[in-house]
Amino acid sequence: MTGSIIFDPLVPLAVLIVLAVVVFVGLVLALWRGLRGWALRGCAGLVVLLALASPSFQQEDRSPLSDIVLMIEDKTASQNLDDRAEVSDTSADALAAQISARENTELRRITVRDGEGDAGTQLLTALTDALAQEPRGRVAGILAISDGQIHDGDLALDLPAPLHLLQSGKSSDWDRRLTISNAPAFAIIGEPVVLGVRVDDIGAAPQSGRTVPLDISIDGEAPQRFNIPLGQDMELPVTLPHSGRNVIQFTSPAIDTELTDRNNTALIQINGVRDRLRVLLVSGEPHAGGRTWRNLLKSDSSVDLVHFTILRPPGKQDGVPVSELSLIAFPTRELFLEKINDFDLIIFDRYKRRGILPTLYLDNIVNYVQQGGAVLVAAGTDFASADSIYRSPLASIIPAEPTARVLEEAYRPVVTDLGNRHPVTTDLPSDGDWGRWLRQIEVNATSGDILMEGIDGRPLLVLDRVGEGRVALLASDHAWLWNRGYEGGGPQLELLRRLGHWMMKEPELEEEALTAIANGQSMRILRRTLGETISDITITAPDGTVTTMQLDPTVGGQFEGTFEGPEIGLYRLENGDQETVIGLGPAAPQEFINTIATGEILEPLIASTRGGIHRLEDSLPAIRNVREGRPASGRGWIGLTPRNAFEVRDVRLTPLMPGWLVLLLASLFIVGAWMREGQR
Repeated sequence: MTGSIIFDPLVPLAVLIVLAVVVFVGLVLALWRGLRGWALRGCAGLVVLLALASPSFQQEDRSPLSDIVLMIEDKTASQNLDDRAEVSDTSADALAAQISARENTELRRITVRDGEGDAGTQLLTALTDALAQEPRGRVAGILAISDGQIHDGDLALDLPAPLHLLQSGKSSDWDRRLTISNAPAFAIIGEPVVLGVRVDDIGAAPQSGRTVPLDISIDGEAPQRFNIPLGQDMELPVTLPHSGRNVIQFTSPAIDTELTDRNNTALIQINGVRDRLRVLLVSGEPHAGGRTWRNLLKSDSSVDLVHFTILRPPGKQDGVPVSELSLIAFPTRELFLEKINDFDLIIFDRYKRRGILPTLYLDNIVNYVQQGGAVLVAAGTDFASADSIYRSPLASIIPAEPTARVLEEAYRPVVTDLGNRHPVTTDLPSDGDWGRWLRQIEVNATSGDILMEGIDGRPLLVLDRVGEGRVALLASDHAWLWNRGYEGGGPQLELLRRLGHWMMKEPELEEEALTAIANGQSMRILRRTLGETISDITITAPDGTVTTMQLDPTVGGQFEGTFEGPEIGLYRLENGDQETVIGLGPAAPQEFINTIATGEILEPLIASTRGGIHRLEDSLPAIRNVREGRPASGRGWIGLTPRNAFEVRDVRLTPLMPGWLVLLLASLFIVGAWMREGQR
C-alpha cells in the first residue's frame, strides 16, 4: 500500500495562476497600507486557492511484477560447426537455471533458425519480435548466445535493458574460404570467359604455402586444377563446352584442421549462348518459297546467312558471253571444302544435281553431318526426278527415299502422334485448323521420326540423327502458302524456326532431354521423351546418397516432379542415357561466408546498453544486479537491471479540502482579519 498527494484543479491552470497573482498583489497592498490583518487575509486567499487546486490523498494497492530476461539462442547453420552447438546448449541451460533461481524473475527463451532463403542469422529481427510481445518496463536484461555472425546487424534498435553476447567458438578457430567475385549469367560457347576467384584463410590460420590448389569442374566432369596465390583476387579463363546451362563447380581441397569445408566449394550456373549462327542456304532455282526461307533466317539478328540461288547452271546454252554476265560464280570449293565446318546449318531448297557440286564435295557434306553438322532438305519436284540429290552420296544421310511421284492435290498437313510429343511440332498454334498445301513429294521413310503427314498419311516431315549431326526432310515446297495466308495460313514461321533451332541443337528443342530447375533447396525435374513411359529418376546428392523417384506424366511427352534437396551442393540426375547436373542453394551461403566467431557486429549495440561480450570457452559468467545506467558487465560477470515494476490493483482518493472545511477556514480567517483591523 502506497500513498501520495495529487492535485486535480477545478479551473484551468491559467485561471489558478491569475488568482494567485491577485492574492499576492492584495497582500502587497495590505502591507504597503500597513493593514494589521494582512496575514489573516493571505491565509484566507491561500485556503481558496487550495480549494480550487482540489488536493487529494491517493492510496494505491500495488502488486509487484516479476522482471523478464530474454535469452536469444542462435541455432543457425554456423552454430553447428565444431562443438558450438553443444557448448551453447549447455551454457543456455546453466544460465536458465541461475535465472530461475533468482527471486521475482522470469526467463523467455527465443530460438533463432536459419532465415528464409539465404537470409542468414536474423538475430536482431527475432529480438525485435520478442520485445514487441513483452512490456518494456519489465525487461531486466537480454542474453544472446551466438557466434556473433549475424546478418541483420544494421537494424536500429532501442533496447530497454543491457544486452550481453555470450560468444560461442574458440579463439583458435580458422577456416579457408573460397569466393567467386565475378561470374556472368551468360557467356559465348567456345570462347574463354574470365571468372574472378579468391581463396582466403581467416581466423587463427596456421602458416601455409603461398599458393593453394583449386579444382574447376563443368557439369561434374573431370576437374581441371590450378594453383592460385592465397589471399589475392585471381582471374581464371573458363570455356563453356555447350549451349544452355553449364554448372561450374570450384573446389579448394579441405584441410583437416580448418573449421569447415562447406565454404571450400562454390557453384555457379552460366548459360552458354552461340555468338552467331552461320547458315548456308542453297536454292536450286528461284521460286515463291525462296523468299520465305530468306525472310525467316534474316529476321533473327543472331543468324549470319549466306544465300546462293542457282540462276544459270553450267550446262545452260543461251549464247550470252560469260564476260557479259553480272552473276556471281558459286564458290563451291571454298564453301564445301575449305569453310564447310564454319556453318552450323546447310539448307538445300529445291536443289538438284546439275554438275555444280562434284561427288567429292557431296562426300564432304556427309562427313560434315556425321561430325556434328546439320542439313535440311526442302524438297520440290526436283527431289523426285532423276537429278535428285538423293541419287548421290547424300542418300546415306537423307531419312526418306523418293518414289519419283509428285502428288499435285490439296491436303492439310497433320501432326502425327509422335509429332505431338516432339518439341518441334508439339503445341503448334491453331493445331489442325491450317490452310491446305497443294503439292507433296511421295517418299518412303527409311529412318528417323515422322512428325507430320500429308496425303493419305504419307510422310511430310522426317527428322533423323546421323552420327553427331542431324538431318531433316520436308517433302513439300508449299510451306510458303501458310506465310501468304492461303485459306487462313498456318504456323509456318514457328514451324521452320523450331526446325532450324532443333537442327542447331538448341537445348529447349531436344526430344530426349532431362533438365532441372532450382528454386532454393528444391528442384523441378523435367523429362521429355518420345516414349510412352520412363523409368525412375536417379538422384545423387553431394554426399553420395542415391535417391530414386518417379515423375508424373503431363502433356506433349513430358514428365515432371519436384525434389527437395537435403543440403546445398551439386546434384547429379540420371535417367537411361540422359544425365544432367544442378546446383542447389546459393553459390556462397550466408552462414558460411564468415564462420569465425566475432563480437564486432554486435559491439556498438552492446556498448550503447553498457552490456558486455564474454567467450563461453573461458567460463560461464555470474549474474549480478546493477542499477540502471551503471556498467552492466565486468570480468567474469554480467548484470541485470531490476525494474521494480508493479501492478496497481486498487486506488482510493480522499479529498484534503472538502467544501465545509474550506468554508470554515476561509470564514475564520476573513472574520479574524476584520476584527484585527477593527481594533485599530
